[in-house]
Amino acid sequence: MKLRGEPYTFLNMISIQSHHHQLAFLAALLSATAWCFYKSTTLRTQRRESTNLLHSSHLDHYKKPKNQQLKCSSSSSCNCSTSREQPDNSCCRSAKIFFASETGTSEGLARRLLQTLNASSKQLMCSFELVDPSRYEPEDLPKENLVVIVASTWEDGKPPRNSQFLAQWLHESSNDFRVGSTLLTSCKFAVYGVGSSSYGPKTFNKVARVFSHQMEALGAIEILPLCKGDVDTGDLDQSFNHWCIQIIDRLSGLGDRLSSSNLRSIEVASSSKGEDEEEKASDGIEEDSDDDKENNASDGFEEDSDDDKENNDGESVVDLEDIAGKGPSREPPQNGKVGRRRKSFGKTQADVKPLSSMNRVENGERREMVTPVIRANLEKQGYKIIGSHSGVKICRWTKSQLRGRGGCYKHSFYGIESHRCMEATPSLACANKCVFCWRHHTNPVGKSWQWKLDDPLEIVNAAIDEHTKMIKQMKGVPGVTTERLFEGLSPRHCALSLVGEPIMYPEINALIDELHKRRISTFLVTNAQFPERIRILKPVTQLYVSVDAATKESLKAIDRPLFGDFWERFTDSLRALREKEQRTVYRLTLVKGWNAEDIDSYYELFSVGKPDFVEIKGVTYCGSSATSKLTMENVPWHSDVKAFSEALASKSGSEYEIACEHAHSCCVLLARADKFKVNGQWFTWIDYERFHDLVASGVPFGGKDYMAATPSWAVYGAEEGGFDPDQARYKKERRHGSCNGQNRQPIS
Repeated sequence: MKLRGEPYTFLNMISIQSHHHQLAFLAALLSATAWCFYKSTTLRTQRRESTNLLHSSHLDHYKKPKNQQLKCSSSSSCNCSTSREQPDNSCCRSAKIFFASETGTSEGLARRLLQTLNASSKQLMCSFELVDPSRYEPEDLPKENLVVIVASTWEDGKPPRNSQFLAQWLHESSNDFRVGSTLLTSCKFAVYGVGSSSYGPKTFNKVARVFSHQMEALGAIEILPLCKGDVDTGDLDQSFNHWCIQIIDRLSGLGDRLSSSNLRSIEVASSSKGEDEEEKASDGIEEDSDDDKENNASDGFEEDSDDDKENNDGESVVDLEDIAGKGPSREPPQNGKVGRRRKSFGKTQADVKPLSSMNRVENGERREMVTPVIRANLEKQGYKIIGSHSGVKICRWTKSQLRGRGGCYKHSFYGIESHRCMEATPSLACANKCVFCWRHHTNPVGKSWQWKLDDPLEIVNAAIDEHTKMIKQMKGVPGVTTERLFEGLSPRHCALSLVGEPIMYPEINALIDELHKRRISTFLVTNAQFPERIRILKPVTQLYVSVDAATKESLKAIDRPLFGDFWERFTDSLRALREKEQRTVYRLTLVKGWNAEDIDSYYELFSVGKPDFVEIKGVTYCGSSATSKLTMENVPWHSDVKAFSEALASKSGSEYEIACEHAHSCCVLLARADKFKVNGQWFTWIDYERFHDLVASGVPFGGKDYMAATPSWAVYGAEEGGFDPDQARYKKERRHGSCNGQNRQPIS
C-alpha cells in the first residue's frame, strides 16, 4: 500500500501484495538483463574469434614452404591433404561469381574473372561458378563460403534488372532487426563496381557500394576492399585485371605473384602498361569509410530528390572516356578528414589519401582534355588529335567524291562539295552518352569546360594541315583525278559535327571567324544541352540541333544526358534556335523501337523552334558496343524513313513539305514551303559565295538571302534518289539476311 508522503515509484505501479513478491520480480528482471547482456557479448566474441582465426590462417599460409602439404579446412572430419602442386579437389570450397549487368559489361568482366580463377582453381583449392542473380535464391546466401560480385549501376543509381530481386532481399534483410548481423558470418565476399563518374558522385557505383555495405551489415567478411571501376576512364579492363590479380593473391594465401601464364590469361582485351602504372593501378584500390557506407545505403537505391539533382549539376564532372584511370577511382575525403579505419579480411587497413580530383587545377594549370590513352584510342579510329581538345578526321564521303563515287546527303540537300569538306570539332567532350553514339563513347564527357584552352587560330591552322595531309594520302587511289585531288587540298566547308559538343569550346565564335575569313562555310551541330551558348553564337552557314527524341522519357533513354534538367535545357535550346536569323535545322535520328513512333510529339516540337529544315535519318549501326544494346533490328529501312517523313509532313499541314532525299544515306529532308519553295521550285541549296560576302559586310541577313535552287535529281521522288548523276554509282554486294521473309538490302 502507498503511504502518504511516500514517493510514487515504479513498483507502486504494479499491483503487488507483498514485499516478497517485489523482491522476486526484481530478481527475475535482473536475471533477464544479465542473460541478454551475456548473449550479446558471446555473439560478438564468437564473431571476433572467427575473424581472427581466418586472419591467423591467412598468415600461416605465408609461413609454410611452397611444397608443404596442406590440409583441407572445409570440414573438421576431413583428412585429405594435398601439396600445392597436386591438390585434391574433393574437399574444395565453392564460390559464386555474381554479375549485375544491364548492357553486358559486368557480365563480360565476370566471365573473364571466372576464366582466370578457373585457371588457378587447383592453386586456390576452390571451385567457381558464374551466377545470374535473377536465377539465384538469395535465401541460399548463408550457405555460401565465398561470393564475388561484379555490379553495374544503371539509371538513377538503380541496380540492373537481373539483380533487382537480390538487391531487394539484401536491403530488407540488412534492415530487419529479426535477421541480425550474423546471418552471413561464414560468407566471405568481394565487390567490383562498374559505374560512370560522369553522372556525379551520388550515383557513381552506388549499386556496388550498397551491396558491399549490406553484405557487411549481415556479417559477411570482405576479403578485398570495394573497387570502383569507371567506364569513363576507358581503362576499365586494366583496372579489372589488377583487381583479379589481387583477388587471386588474397585467395591463394601465399603472397606469391601469379605465374606468367596466369598473368597472360587475364590480360585479355587490355593493352600493356609500364611497371609504374601497374603499381599505381594495383595499389589504387580504396575503401569507403563507415560513414560513407551508411550514407550510401541508408535509403537503398531510392532516386535522388530534385534538389539533390540540382545540386549535383553544379558538381565538377570527370571525363567520360578519360581512359586515364590507372586504377579504381578514389573518393575525396569528407570535410577534409581522412576516412576512418575499417576491417577487411581480418586486418585493419588505413584509408590512403585520395588522388586529386581529375577536374581540379593541377599545379596552377588546367589539365588537358586528351590524355595519352584517349589519344591512342581516338587515333586508332582515324582521328587526328589537334592540341589538347580538338580533332579532325576524313569522312568516307570525302573519299567517295574524290573517287567520283558520289557525295553525302549534304551535297544533295545543300550543294556542298563533299571532297572539299573538312570534318572537325574544337571540343571532343560531350554532355550526352547516346545509345547510338558512332564513336562508342571513346570521347570525353562533361557539363562545363574544365580543361586547358587552345588558341582558335592554332586549331584552325592545324585542322587544315591535318586534313590536307589525309587528302594527299588519296593520291594514286583508283578513281581519284588530279583535278579533284587539287580541289580537295583547299577545303571550302567545315562540318563542326565530328564528335562531342563544339559550342562547349569557350572560343567557338573566334574559331568560326577564322573559318569564315578563309571563306570556309560552317555547319555546326549541337546536342541541345547548352541553350545559353546557342544564344551567343555568331552566324554560321547552317545551325543544327539534334532532336533525338520527342518526349522527356525517350530522350533520357536515348541520349542518356548528364544534366538532371536535360529536358528543360533541350526545350530552351529549341527556343534559342528560333531566335536565329540564319538557316536552322532539326536533325532527327530514327531508331526503330525507340523513337520512330512519336509523330504527334515530334510535330509539337516544331512550334517550339520553328526550324527551316528537318533532316530525318535512319540510325547507322556501328557494330556491337558494351554501352549500347542496338542491333541491326533497330536500323530502319529507307522506306520506313520515307513513311515517317510523309506522316510528319502531313501532320504539319502545308507548313513543311518533303523537299529532298538521299536514299544512299537513308535520309529525307523536310523544308518550310513558305520560305524555300518559290513558284513550285525548291531552293534548299546554298550560295556559299553570297554567304561569305554577307558575313564580311557585317549587315544583318537571313537564310533566304543566300539560298540557291535545288537541282532536279536531288528533289524528293526523283529517279536518281538524290544521287548526283555526274558521279559514278558503285554498289557493294551486301548480305544482311532477310526482312519480312524477303531478301532485301538496307541502304546505308
